[in-house]
Amino acid sequence: MEPLSARGLPRLSWIDTLYSNFNYNTDGYEGDGTEDGKSQDGSEPLRFIDESPTMSPQQCAPLGPNGEAVSPTPPEGLLPGGEKGLEMKKLVLSGFLASEEIYINQLEALLLPMRPLKATATTSQPVLTTQQVETIFYKIQDIFEIHKEFYDALLPNIQQWDEKVTVGHLFQKLASQLGVYKAFVDNYKIALETAEKCSQANSQFQKISENLKVKGPKESKDCTSTVTMEALLYKPIDRVTRSTLVLHDLLKHTPKDHPDFPLLQDALRISQNFLSSINEEIDPRRTAVTTPKGEARQLVKDGFLVEVSENSRKLRHVFLFTDLLLCAKMKKTAVGRHQQYECKWYIPLADLTFQTLDESDSCYSVQVLPEHEIEEMKMKISVLKSEIQKERKAPKGQSRVERLRKKMNEQESWLLMHSPTIPFRIHNKHGKSYLFLLSSDYERSEWKESIQKLQKKDLQSCVLSSVELQVLTSSCFKLRTVHNIPVTTNKDDEETSGLYGFLHVIVHSAKGFQESANLYCTLEVDSFGYFVSKAKTRVFRDTSEPQWNEEFEIELEGSQYLRILCYEKCYDKSMLNKDDNEIVDKIMGKGQVQLDPQTVQSKNWHMDVIEMNGFKVEFSMKFTSRDLSLKRTPSKKQSGVFGVKINVVTKRERSKVPYIVRQCIEEVEKRGIDEVGIYRISGVATDIQALKLAFDTNTKDILMMLSDMDINAIAGTLKLYFRELPEPLLTDRLYPAFMEGIALSDPAAKENCMMHLLRSLPDPNLMTFLTLLEHLKRVAEKEPINKMSLHNLATVFGPTLLRPSESESTKGQHITSASDIWSHDVMAQVQVLLYYLQHPPISFAELKRNTLYFSTDV
Repeated sequence: MEPLSARGLPRLSWIDTLYSNFNYNTDGYEGDGTEDGKSQDGSEPLRFIDESPTMSPQQCAPLGPNGEAVSPTPPEGLLPGGEKGLEMKKLVLSGFLASEEIYINQLEALLLPMRPLKATATTSQPVLTTQQVETIFYKIQDIFEIHKEFYDALLPNIQQWDEKVTVGHLFQKLASQLGVYKAFVDNYKIALETAEKCSQANSQFQKISENLKVKGPKESKDCTSTVTMEALLYKPIDRVTRSTLVLHDLLKHTPKDHPDFPLLQDALRISQNFLSSINEEIDPRRTAVTTPKGEARQLVKDGFLVEVSENSRKLRHVFLFTDLLLCAKMKKTAVGRHQQYECKWYIPLADLTFQTLDESDSCYSVQVLPEHEIEEMKMKISVLKSEIQKERKAPKGQSRVERLRKKMNEQESWLLMHSPTIPFRIHNKHGKSYLFLLSSDYERSEWKESIQKLQKKDLQSCVLSSVELQVLTSSCFKLRTVHNIPVTTNKDDEETSGLYGFLHVIVHSAKGFQESANLYCTLEVDSFGYFVSKAKTRVFRDTSEPQWNEEFEIELEGSQYLRILCYEKCYDKSMLNKDDNEIVDKIMGKGQVQLDPQTVQSKNWHMDVIEMNGFKVEFSMKFTSRDLSLKRTPSKKQSGVFGVKINVVTKRERSKVPYIVRQCIEEVEKRGIDEVGIYRISGVATDIQALKLAFDTNTKDILMMLSDMDINAIAGTLKLYFRELPEPLLTDRLYPAFMEGIALSDPAAKENCMMHLLRSLPDPNLMTFLTLLEHLKRVAEKEPINKMSLHNLATVFGPTLLRPSESESTKGQHITSASDIWSHDVMAQVQVLLYYLQHPPISFAELKRNTLYFSTDV
């Protein structure tokens, strides 16, 4: 069995589209027995937890009446672990058992006509042949027996419930029988086609297939309902996903020391691997209209993209069909009216090309906002999240919560619109060119690969009439798989809050390349609805088995996914692109894993594999929550510099500024000041640890190490030094005054206060701070090259220089969630450092001369 998260699925796999079908269908499909987004049993559309690479975080939840994402809320007081957790587990199991009863009744409704049809197949007047019966009802009997046995075994456990009841072995056995479902899925498409042909050829069978009777639950007054055979044949596929969802919920409410926990984990692993391994053609249920060749036109992929049109950014919903790409926007309709799409343009795939680099130069100029505006908006959103958390606990805070959520929605939508910078240009060889902006190379590669895969088929150009275009655009509303733009306000607060803290990732190696190449990997995590590149390995040259073994520390801001992309490095200077945002290196493969808190929040490393394009990348990860990263632990050793008070180090060295600070700054200014993302891109953790050891032991060859070491590792070592100080550089004692001083409105009062606070610092702290300040200003002078503005640098260093020790940070406060910890005071910490960075040069001697009597108790 392949590893749990080895999800290197081909982008156009049939199951990807299938997941999207039953996760987000709010309208139902004609003839499938659904209505208004409800399944036959009246339940809401299901979440799919084993997330496929096309799906964004907010899509993994049921949809409410207005299309918003919701999730079941446990009754008040029922929390994971202990008796209440087990009570919640019982509720989850009871709900699943009820749905199992409905499912068994649906399978029974299929079996009812199967037996007489099979019996008449050998008579002189058969309705169907034996072969047709076996094809249409393939494996239904086996699936029925598996679930009947499971239901009969689970029922008494729930009826006689106590904390000692174990059900993990039942789910483990159920998961071990998924091979039957694989056989069913492989046959599913031909089963539907056979049923359809038989209905057209035989009116008797048509009548049977359109009027199957399904018994209602035992408790239900409604005895039977009429369902089509097509809808019932779809139920087994639907069922595997619900089982996976339930396993997630059961694990959440099962204490780790309960005998069920390892069994449920194993069942979940088997189920997820099963779902990840299915790879078929696009689901025939996605048919919209026919193509010029008379084949069914199917939706392959859709999503929200930012288009540059008329020199402004516009949010579009883009639909990729098997023969054309359609760009639409949602039409404004009156309240209560059915929402509709308006087609902006479409390109037949036969006419679609991707522009060359030369062609792209003269097309568009992409206006990119200064990064500090993006960072400021992130801070505002984080503060709003914190306020919403507090208001939820207030007696009458609900109305204010709604106002805050509306404001946050506006700000997140603005961020989503303005943060993408990677151009994705497409061209109609008979007409116009179009430009989209995407947030990551991963996303651009997905769209490009999906289109190119379809273009390998024998496609014909087409021109749609206005009626055909209207029909196709109208079908988009029903066919779409992505319903909401990926912002927090479209997600459930508890289920999708993501991780806040530090993710440690070791990229080990890659295996399976056929030829040698110059290979490296990049790491991306999601943040505020889009993905950001956070780290990059070294290039391993001329090899088919790269061994990177590099560790990175990545800061997470509500992240839920880690993506790894593998590139072949291009050293041909003639291929250099004039467009700053283009990446000319070739993507060899890509994949993503969900950052499941239960998996990564252990003290031990969690090893994993991502399957990519015929090869595998091995990596390990572990997570440190932000509340743990707040802790500043003084060093127990007498020597060294990390974790040791700054005055102790400077006294020992007989220096004004610690040697480590001076040397790192000097090396960065020598060869890192032009490096894109210096101080933002993570250095290799093993290199940082090697430098840390060298400085701690005062190794003689430290200067040689610094000159040979990757510059991001040196930048990371400097950040780590400040983070591991026993107290922040700007001290615990002055922290409250810095927070209040930066909030002053009067410029003169703020100037007096902020300068007085600097004078109040111990001399070693002040000299080190001023040295760092001037260095960061010199880095920011190179912003056009290194993309690091004063605001970016303040964002990186502010919380590190000011974040108080744990006792100070939580004194007198009630921090309610991880996002509160992240947002609490961070904006002010950044603003403090930014104030000094934007201030004219500050001289140590002048500060000490100009004594102003201004209390720190501002």
